[in-house]
Amino acid sequence: MSLFKKDFIYRNIHEIFAKYVAEEEELLYSNLNFLYDLVRYIRPKTPKAVAQITLRELLDHLIEFDTHRFILANYLKNTLSGRKFHLMAADAGILQDSDFLFEIRKRISAKILPYQPQKDTLEYVLNQVFYKENDFVWINKIPINELIELVEILQLPNMYQFEKAEQGVMSEILYTMGLLTQRMSGRSMETSILNMIPKYNHLASPFLGFENEFLEIESRLRKGEIQFVEPNDLNYKQLVILHNQCLELIQHAYKNSSVFGITLKVNQSLLRIKQQLDRIKFLMNLLVIEANESKLTNTIKLSLQLIEYNCYKNNISKLIAESTQVVSYEITQYTAKTGEHYITETVKEYLGMLKASLGAGLIVGFLCIFKVLLSKVDTSSFGFAFLYSMNYAFGFIVIYLLGFALATKQPAMTASTIIKAIEEGRKKQTSKEQNTAFAHLFARLFRSQFIAFVGNVVMAFIVALFLIWSIDKVTSINITDTKWPTLLKDASPVHSLAIFHASIAGVFLFLSGIISGNVSNKNKHNQVYYRIKENPLLKSTIGASKANSLANWLEKKWPGIISNFWFGIFMGSTHSIGVFLGLNLDIRHITFVSGNIALGAYGADFQLTATTWLWCFLGLFVVGFVNFIVSFSLSLGLAFRSRNIPLIEVFSLQKSVWAHFKKHPLQFFFPTKSKQIK
Repeated sequence: MSLFKKDFIYRNIHEIFAKYVAEEEELLYSNLNFLYDLVRYIRPKTPKAVAQITLRELLDHLIEFDTHRFILANYLKNTLSGRKFHLMAADAGILQDSDFLFEIRKRISAKILPYQPQKDTLEYVLNQVFYKENDFVWINKIPINELIELVEILQLPNMYQFEKAEQGVMSEILYTMGLLTQRMSGRSMETSILNMIPKYNHLASPFLGFENEFLEIESRLRKGEIQFVEPNDLNYKQLVILHNQCLELIQHAYKNSSVFGITLKVNQSLLRIKQQLDRIKFLMNLLVIEANESKLTNTIKLSLQLIEYNCYKNNISKLIAESTQVVSYEITQYTAKTGEHYITETVKEYLGMLKASLGAGLIVGFLCIFKVLLSKVDTSSFGFAFLYSMNYAFGFIVIYLLGFALATKQPAMTASTIIKAIEEGRKKQTSKEQNTAFAHLFARLFRSQFIAFVGNVVMAFIVALFLIWSIDKVTSINITDTKWPTLLKDASPVHSLAIFHASIAGVFLFLSGIISGNVSNKNKHNQVYYRIKENPLLKSTIGASKANSLANWLEKKWPGIISNFWFGIFMGSTHSIGVFLGLNLDIRHITFVSGNIALGAYGADFQLTATTWLWCFLGLFVVGFVNFIVSFSLSLGLAFRSRNIPLIEVFSLQKSVWAHFKKHPLQFFFPTKSKQIK
């Protein structure tokens, strides 16, 4: 049977052997069909069957039929002997480039059209036989005693059965370790890595020391002085110490990301070295034999691990998870610091939030008027996208620089603050105390959001109404006399796609939080503010003191400015992109909906039915809720992910919040006189 024909369904092991026993010896040993059919028969057909996986049927058959046992043993020896695997062992599942997007594209391409190695390699066999990405899961579920029994029944050689390590499995292991150590040594000496570990720069590199110690062990093995390494071998002990030092160096570099910042490219380089160290650790353990039985178990462990490496070498989800964790942590760390200013506690802070939100509503009222006026300009879709984007962007920047609070900008920031509080609670308090503290914190957050919503909505409505009335009185022109039906329809959750459009705005709110954190992290890593402080041209023109002040101001404000600018671009260009794509894309933001309702009502001369008013204000509430829940959920998910907190903890936190709400509902809307637990 060819591998490329439709698979035949075998009823039992005997049928498989019966088919291939009849073939000529040369034909049997020249292809992988026999192994392919055996694995396909053993492979569990359902997820539930994985837990009950066993080789008992095969083992009993081999014990009963000597001829079949002899054929399978010779077949495996002929098929697997002499196959190279050092490149696969050194590359599979390990980043090959520090460019994250390149690695993603490469793995997607490999999933669509898998790379096929040369036929004389072990990787080719694994690609053809264990071609499913989850094959390693059920293989690792096979009882180890059954695997040992299978090897013993077939009398297969172990990886140490060579007088010298110049041939066979041990040679491939040493070759793999040699490749990995040289790659690590070179990568660890790059400037981007050294900048993350300045205190190690004057010390000898543990990577170079590791490479030297490995060369000593490799030389002894290849010369035949030893067939394996004993646990008390001095070179091996030193190798273990240096390996730990290499790991400590990488961990120290990661810890320094809070001091120096970290880019995705640097993170990829560190992650690659970490993966290589993990791979070498596994291979190091294979060099050591504590008892004679270890030879067989080590051979089986190597076989299982090579299958696993080959199976997940193109895994994308694991790549994304590993590559983004540290960077996302630093991004959310910035938003956590910023988010602390958005959660009120005292009456004074509560009123301060109301004042800040009224200021933001004032600006938004003007932006609503500007957008209506800009809509009357005779220009292209790109022109509208540019004009609307600049209107939003500069409006948001003014709100930010004046210290005002746009309510829906808060969730993307405060989610990380909540995670920070959960982390601290997990370290210092019991589960009950932690959840109670979280409930108090959430109550503070919710009432802060509530008063910010109230301030934004009320002031935007009043200012927009006052401005359109003023324009009408001065110019005798009602600027929304033809546009008011659209303004009111867009506010209704049943007569338009307001809910969908509000969720798009929620995504943009989340992205703006990510952008601010990323800009802060990137500028910190690139020492942008230090470079401004020490710029000789600036120091000679405006003075060192002013250059220092400028750097401090930019460090504090620049991430927020860029974040708000891009938020404005997203908000202003969505509709034009939707027109270009032929899709009904747009944004709905609660504060702008409030201003648009005022403009629409004035345009209709307030001749609106009670039903219209009802749908408009219901839409206002729904849009605000969707803005909040989408941006907050995405930010909370990222924050959980960045700190490796299991999502299951959300359920216990929900219970504590609900219990606190039933006991103290007013605390979710108004501050209390007594100081709350932080």
